[in-house]
Amino acid sequence: MPNLPKIPIYVSILGLWSSMGQDEIYERWFRTPLEKHGAVLVWFGGRWSVLVSRPDWLTDLFRNEDVYAKAGSQVKIPHAVIATLVGDNIINSHGANWRLYTGIMKAGLQKKVFETGSLLRQSRKLVDVLIQLQREDKGERGVLVNSEVQKWAIDVMGENFLDLELKSLGQPDNHVRIEALQSIIKATLFKPMYFSFPDLDHFPWLLPSRKRAYAIMKEFDDILYDKIMSMLERRSKATDQPKSEEMVSHMLGEAYKAGRINEKQFRDNMKITFLTAHENAQQLVNSMFWQLGVRVDIQQRLRDEILATARVHPDPGQEVINSLPYLTAVVLELLRLFPPVSQLINRVAMRPAVLGGQLPIAKGTFVGWNAWAVHSNPQVWGEDAREFRPERWGESVEEMQAKFRRETVRGTYIPFNAHKRKCLGQGFALLQVKILLFVLLGKVSWVVDPEYRLKMTPGGILAPLGCRVILTELEA
Repeated sequence: MPNLPKIPIYVSILGLWSSMGQDEIYERWFRTPLEKHGAVLVWFGGRWSVLVSRPDWLTDLFRNEDVYAKAGSQVKIPHAVIATLVGDNIINSHGANWRLYTGIMKAGLQKKVFETGSLLRQSRKLVDVLIQLQREDKGERGVLVNSEVQKWAIDVMGENFLDLELKSLGQPDNHVRIEALQSIIKATLFKPMYFSFPDLDHFPWLLPSRKRAYAIMKEFDDILYDKIMSMLERRSKATDQPKSEEMVSHMLGEAYKAGRINEKQFRDNMKITFLTAHENAQQLVNSMFWQLGVRVDIQQRLRDEILATARVHPDPGQEVINSLPYLTAVVLELLRLFPPVSQLINRVAMRPAVLGGQLPIAKGTFVGWNAWAVHSNPQVWGEDAREFRPERWGESVEEMQAKFRRETVRGTYIPFNAHKRKCLGQGFALLQVKILLFVLLGKVSWVVDPEYRLKMTPGGILAPLGCRVILTELEA
């Protein structure tokens, strides 16, 4: 391994005896060595891996796909529970398989124009649900937003990518099984002992919790497969419904039917679409409730812009939403300080290499990145790097978009990864959160419950855990 500082192994299993959030862990063990050396060694997935935060090294990592190849859990720890869940998919695959999956799915994930009617309807439904919960609470403690936000994110994902009406939002917790499984899966996957020592997953017969974990992953796989196949069969027989040609589920279904992919590849890519197309939006919205709930000045400035626009465009399309400068700046700044996927180690050196021309990397070494590290580094973003300041993005949307592209290319802004393997769904994710903010700020104001103490999630996700807010309805 390269001559880099090692983060102690016990840090990766702190969750067994500590309730420390990811932000606390980072500040105590990671920030100083990462900002000084640009990379550290971390224990992850049963081995030492290189975690990178220096922008020029990140750029080298992202640009050279053939040297630092994507290699997810299906390669690194194929026997583990997480590998059972995600398998070989468009995000973690490499080479011919990645090109195959991208050729099938890209058009459905990376549309240039998204219809906003569904997003407006689902956002209004979420806001109505939150208002009703606040009324029932009578303003005493506020509303825990995560559960309802998850249901909203899953319903939006289902309608826009899978052609499924899951109808989770507005239902009691655990009513829709496939949605309820997501909370169980997230709690199961982020068990620190099994993430750090995945060889334990070899012994489900000895560890009942792992036997149960495999059963949960299979249940989710089978429910989703059955729902998709039933929908595809129903669509194929329907004569009075337009074919959803741009839906990812239909594209994968056609490829499966034609023999271009096998059943496992079909299942794996359906699962990764389900998981990533709702989880990242869910975490970012949780962060939004927290940040704008403590910075009510920014919330009010954004509301002024939205209300002025809503008077002219009560049902805005994509072009109108994307033309709002302060809304754009707020979302970009949320992604900087709260990147939903803050850390990921899923690349492997295919041959001996020298990262950025300076850091020797042996063949077979796993390499990853930490978005929070580079996004909050004062050497990169200035002395106010850890402050939420939307104004840093500029004044016009054009200026902000140019800065977004420039910082991504430089490796200093990577909420959606970068270069060839950047997230294909970033356009939809940005639009989804903007529309929710447009609807939300037009109907309510909120503050974070004074009794709530910020606790960030553990693992590779950076978002407030269980944020509680007190909502106030605006006068009509």
